[in-house]
Amino acid sequence: MPDLSALLTRVELALGTREGPAVPLPGGITNSNYRVRLGGRECVLRLPGQDTELLGIDRRSERLAAERAASLGIGPELLYADEDSVVTAFVPGPAVDPDRLRADPGSVARSLRAFHDSGLALPVRFWIPELLRVYARLVAERGHRLPEPFVRAQALVDRIAVVLPLTDPVPCHDDLLPGNLIQTPDAILLVDWEYAGVGHRYFDLGNLAVNNGFGEQAERLLLAAYFGEPGPVAPGRLAALRLFRLVSDAREAAWGVVQGFVSELDFDFAAYADEHFERLDRAAADPRIEEYLNAATP
Repeated sequence: MPDLSALLTRVELALGTREGPAVPLPGGITNSNYRVRLGGRECVLRLPGQDTELLGIDRRSERLAAERAASLGIGPELLYADEDSVVTAFVPGPAVDPDRLRADPGSVARSLRAFHDSGLALPVRFWIPELLRVYARLVAERGHRLPEPFVRAQALVDRIAVVLPLTDPVPCHDDLLPGNLIQTPDAILLVDWEYAGVGHRYFDLGNLAVNNGFGEQAERLLLAAYFGEPGPVAPGRLAALRLFRLVSDAREAAWGVVQGFVSELDFDFAAYADEHFERLDRAAADPRIEEYLNAATP
């Protein structure tokens, strides 16, 4: 892991003299983040966590995605990046209000569509069936047994992948937690692109929906804004979204299992994994799952 003081020295050479200390920002559960003033600008510097490449993170992919997001006006300006760090402009504003987002997800939907359709070539795939196999192998290599909920999650994701395979890969954000959606006076910006990779557009849609508590009305508004088509949302698309909500929780829970073995951050990853496995199990018990598997369309 890079040393913060050495990293700051490198960043100062690129962005200008540091004014004041680097102040830790709360909330990160993969890395450590700092607010720091460099060359007269307020910045956010990210210090990578331990062994984050094991989680499916590719730093070159992150840099390319952050650059494209900034150029599209859907992410903060990227000021500096190297193999260890990313520095972006500090965006003043709170995390998005969940009620406001559920009432009108159109802005985020259109931002995702713009990024998905941008033609950006990223050097890494983010496809959950593959990622879960990598995670399972890491757990075994470290001498641990896979939790039974992990095994169930893998089997479910494999079933969904048969119905909705990765036939139209697009660049994706892949980590649309509430804290990664920043409300500014003019727009909602997407931050923290470190999990960006080429994957399934419905993963971003399902990830956004499940992590921000979307109900049926919000789901329909999201799909209508994303696809921009008149009339009611097609049942096959609603089914696909609901299946990828399950895929998102499978990945989130499995991620928590792996982080419990590799991370040095002071965070209860076991509880995080359990929370998402439990939510996944509740959703997977819905008798409509078979209906969704039969009806889902890209």
